[in-house]
Amino acid sequence: MSDHTYRVIEVVGSSASSIEDAIKGAVAEAAKTLRHIGWFQVVETRGHVEDGQVKHFQVTVKIGFTLEDRA
Repeated sequence: MSDHTYRVIEVVGSSASSIEDAIKGAVAEAAKTLRHIGWFQVVETRGHVEDGQVKHFQVTVKIGFTLEDRA
């Protein structure tokens, strides 16, 4: 196994449907501009309540990816 260097960023995903959709959306959007994504970690979950009902889910996700070798 060779040595690697990793980077971690935080993104926030949101969905009116579910926490799972918010996570999937955050990772999918990050994947549009990042290569070599290897993992994610949900670090915060929030939501919006209206008239006693959950209307929106929001998650903060750390996304880890491998940096490319420049050799």
